[in-house]
This record gives sequence, structure tokens and C-alpha cells, in this order.
Amino acid sequence: MIGAVIAMESEAEILLENMEIENIQTVYGKTVHFGKAFGKDVLLVICGVGKVNAAVGACAAILKGADVVLNFGVAGGLSPERTEISEVYLIEKAVQYDFDLTQINGGEIGTLNEETENYLPLYAPAELDYPRRALASGDRFNDSLSDHKLLTELRADIRDMEGAAIAQVCKGAGIPCVSVKAISDVYGAGSTTEQYGKNLRLALLNLKAFLKEILESL
Repeated sequence: MIGAVIAMESEAEILLENMEIENIQTVYGKTVHFGKAFGKDVLLVICGVGKVNAAVGACAAILKGADVVLNFGVAGGLSPERTEISEVYLIEKAVQYDFDLTQINGGEIGTLNEETENYLPLYAPAELDYPRRALASGDRFNDSLSDHKLLTELRADIRDMEGAAIAQVCKGAGIPCVSVKAISDVYGAGSTTEQYGKNLRLALLNLKAFLKEILESL
């Protein structure tokens, strides 16, 4: 079963519109929809924003039978050379840029204590011929120069607030994690908050057009 772990209701709606809902439950305080979409058995968890919410949502999906976890939604691009508004990207690896044990483990920022590399690999279905990018996740939404400098040093292309936490849960559970992001804002093109408000619907509409292909690849 595909377990979709989605932060916001506005993002979840593009899949819910294509689901035949068979059951709705509350698991760990999260709303979980069970049903079918594009011929696939699917459960969809609306987890809420941020890494802790995302981790709880991923645990709920796995508890309820997901054998692959899909995270999709909007995210911010970190450079106009590598990301474009509303374009869809497949995430090949993810890092938590606000996780820092460098003084203890000597690794790069984002290196979990049980890991030797800071980026965790994600599953990238061969059938999905989308540009592949690196994702950085953290519990911050801002235009901070210091954050952007750090993200550039980490060689990230896209930032969000959930993806890397979901990847960590899936790695621990031994199941594949797939992440697909549509860009709502790009750093350096004005206020990310204003861009997000202006481009959210466009990015989601573009992502919606790919959902059938994404689910069929899993």
C-alpha cells in the first residue's frame, strides 16, 4: 500500500480529489484517509507542518500498512539556475539542515549520530523522468541570508519543512521513501512569503497533473 504523508490540506486535496475514500481514522492525532487512487491502494496522512509532525505522520502511515511512503507538496527553490516556479522535481537525497552535532561527531551539519553521511538517499523510480534534486529540510520558513549560505554550502537545491524527517523514519523502518516537490518560491526573486502566496495554486495544479504517473510508478 502507498502511504502518502502530506503536510497541508491544500496539498493533500489534489490527491483526495482522485481518491475513492473507504475509511477515515485518526492515528497519533493525525487524520488518515484510506481508499484507492488510480488503481492503487492508498492511505493519505495529513501530518501538519514541520519535521516532528512529518515524522509522526510517517510512523502513522507505516503502522497502518504502508510499504512505500510518498511525500509530495510545494517547496522553495534555492537558486533560479536549478529550480523554476511550478516545476516538478524528484528528490534523490535529503538532509536536515537544522540538525547539528558537528562538535560531537565531526561530520557535516545534518549528519545524524547513527550515520556517516549527512544526506539520506531516497528512492527514485526509474519511470519518473523528472529532474532530480537535493532537498534540505528544517523547521524554518524565512529569507535568512545565513540560512541560505548554509543551504548553499550543503549543496541543496530545494528546501522544505518535512521531507528529510520522513526519509529518516523510512530508512529506520526499511521501506522506500519517494519525494516529489513543485516549486512555489525561489530565493532571490523577492519575498518568499509573497511568492508562496502567489504561486501556491499554480504549483499544486502542475503537481496534480503528474500524480497519476507518480502513483503508477510505485
